[in-house]
Parts: sequence; structure tokens; C-alpha cells
Amino acid sequence: MRNTLRLLAVVKPGRYLEAGNPTGLTGLFVHPAPRSTLLYLYGATLDKLKAFPDHSVYRQSTEALTKHRMKIMESIKPEGYEEWAKKAAEKIEKHPEAFQPGGNYVHKSAGGQDFVTVEEKEFEDQEWTSLEGSRTSEEKAAEVALLRKGRRQDYSKIVNWEPEPPLEASQISDAENQIGGGLIEEVIQVAEGELKLVETMAEHQVWEELEEKPPQGQWDYFARDQHTPGTQEPANK
Repeated sequence: MRNTLRLLAVVKPGRYLEAGNPTGLTGLFVHPAPRSTLLYLYGATLDKLKAFPDHSVYRQSTEALTKHRMKIMESIKPEGYEEWAKKAAEKIEKHPEAFQPGGNYVHKSAGGQDFVTVEEKEFEDQEWTSLEGSRTSEEKAAEVALLRKGRRQDYSKIVNWEPEPPLEASQISDAENQIGGGLIEEVIQVAEGELKLVETMAEHQVWEELEEKPPQGQWDYFARDQHTPGTQEPANK
């Protein structure tokens, strides 16, 4: 049904889905790089889950689902992926400075895999002249000079970075059918929410014992072996 909505939203369906086009769901648009985005989110989620104890039921269930979906996305590769990955690794190795903080390419690792995101190259000029506070024009000029000195370096002329080849529309449809979570854009939203949840739960160490113990019998009503008050126990057969 969701795939049909996507097709109806596109006037001329092609081999590839065009990023930014409507998906057929209000406010949800075609994602430019769903495969690499999901692999990063899944890898980051698995890394964060390592902070949970092994006996945590939440960790066990989330790891199982995340690994399952991650395996699906890893198995679906775009045409020319192997060649692109080889060239990308060579560029990172040859120009490591371009992928450090301060460059317009950011190298990240998650789940044992490497990812590169492209950051904005420069700020708009008006942002440099809208400093808050009461200062003289000389003081403002000095601060602007310091900010300009520390602005992000542009390595785009040194490193000709190419994005990962896109998945074909049929490949995305295949991934959606295997995952069974709606459109790939919806799956990304769920993965983003899961990562935020894991981070929050890890921060608060929810697996620790409660500081204030609940009164004895407080949760007995919700136990599996309890029956609803006022009802009769089923007769033994």
C-alpha cells in the first residue's frame, strides 16, 4: 500500500527515486541516501547498546532487530558500489586532513564501518556581522577576523568526493518489503528515534536498581500468573 502511494506521488516513475520528491505521505520526502544513513544509524545504535548489561532484555531485543535490518541493508548494494568504496578509502587515506574536524568532509565510524558526511563550506557573510553585545566597530572587526580565521577549511578542490551510488527504485522497494516497516523514509525515522532512545536510556542507566524500592506486591497485579480481580480461575481440565 505504501509503495503504491509513492508511485502515485511521482508522475513519471524512473529507475531511480529523485531526492526531495514527495513520497505520498504528508511531510515525508524521498531521502537522498537511505542505505548509508540506515547503516550509520544501526551501527551507532549497536555501539550505544554495548553500555547496557548483557542480561538487559531491551538490549537483547533491540540488538536482534537492529542486526536483522542492518543485514538486509548490507545485502542490497547499488551498482558500482565496490569500485566506489575502494576509491573512497583511497581518498581518505591520501588526504586524512580533509576528513578531520575543521574540514568540509567529516569522517565518522559506527558499527565498525566508516562514513563521510559533507558539511556546509562557508557561513553567509551576514552571520559574521551580526555579533551580539555592545562593542565598538574596531572590536567587532577584530572578532570577525578571529572567526574568519577559524572558519571551516574547504578541501573540495583537493578531494573530489563522490557520494555513494544510489539504490535503484526496485532495490529500495525490495528493502522495504524485507523490513516490513513502511517506506524506507519511515524506517529511517524509526531508526533515528531508536538511537535517541538508546542514548537517553544509557545516559540514565535505566538498568540500575531503583533508589526507592516499590512497596511489596505493588506490581503483582501485572504478573502473568495473576488473574483479574473479580474473575474466577479457569477450571482444570
